[in-house]
Amino acid sequence: MDGVNEPYKVLIVGAGKIAGGFDAHRATEQPPLTHAKAFVQHGGFKLSAVIEPDPEKRHAFCQRWHIPEASDSLESMRTFAGAFDVISICSTTSSHRADLQAAIALRPKLIFCEKPLTTSVDSSREAVKACDEAGILLAVAHLRRWAPDMVRLRSELRQRHWGALRSVQATYNKGVLNNGSHMLDLLNYLLGDLTVTAVGRPVVDAFPEDPSVPALLSAADALPIHLSIGDAGDYAHFEMQIIAEKGVIAMENGGARWRLRRVIDSAIFEGYRELDQGQVVQGEVESAFRYAIANIFSALSEDAPLSSTGHTALSAQVLCEHLRESALEVAVPHAI
Repeated sequence: MDGVNEPYKVLIVGAGKIAGGFDAHRATEQPPLTHAKAFVQHGGFKLSAVIEPDPEKRHAFCQRWHIPEASDSLESMRTFAGAFDVISICSTTSSHRADLQAAIALRPKLIFCEKPLTTSVDSSREAVKACDEAGILLAVAHLRRWAPDMVRLRSELRQRHWGALRSVQATYNKGVLNNGSHMLDLLNYLLGDLTVTAVGRPVVDAFPEDPSVPALLSAADALPIHLSIGDAGDYAHFEMQIIAEKGVIAMENGGARWRLRRVIDSAIFEGYRELDQGQVVQGEVESAFRYAIANIFSALSEDAPLSSTGHTALSAQVLCEHLRESALEVAVPHAI
């Protein structure tokens, strides 16, 4: 920090659910699900201002989180260049490009942006480059990279705790960019660089401009990954199953629960091996925001590396755009 016990000053852009709404009626001691509560709960940050065009939402947000300054646009904050250490972008995705440009002009030390960075790879690449050139740290809210259970699983997979990996099945819905980017980033984090081998027909289950796209991918050692889709109109679905030499690891309900099944000798067929009934373990995704803000604090105060950056988010978005463009060719075959 700049001085002894001086908290980092935070400007929040947007006053919706992810900015603070999800925590509006949760108990103070519960883990944070939003930017505002995560910063407040950490203690090393001060919520100094909020940007929100809706006057009622703006007023309610200031009242709930005790924020002294508020405005309806980032443009009005030009005279405050250098006044904020952190700018959290929680606006709608369609506003991200303009908000990132305005935030960079305010010269913060770090920008924490909701995913995806922008609606296009070109715009996201532009934002990442601009932050790099300005010396501004850019963190992106692919929160599972900070969840302790994901960090442990990554380590276990790399240390071959589960033996050789055989295949991966992952399912998402509600858009290849909106939710698929979370899954592709998570797979990238756990398994390394991904390669697209085949793309299926797109399904519009939430946003016409952002269909859900099934695909076949591969990771290191030609590890096959089957990316499946559901329909957001049915229910939220974000799950993954890793088939390994020594068992099966299943992430359920978006990471709220894990099911671990290990290899045992068959009690019926001599000489055969099978999976046990499994152990159900509570996930730690609910605590991810807390660890994200702790990492951001360490990045600012100790130059610690960020677990989720503009560059890692850009890698996932490049895959998303590739899947979406390839899926359009599948959906509209060329005339013979």
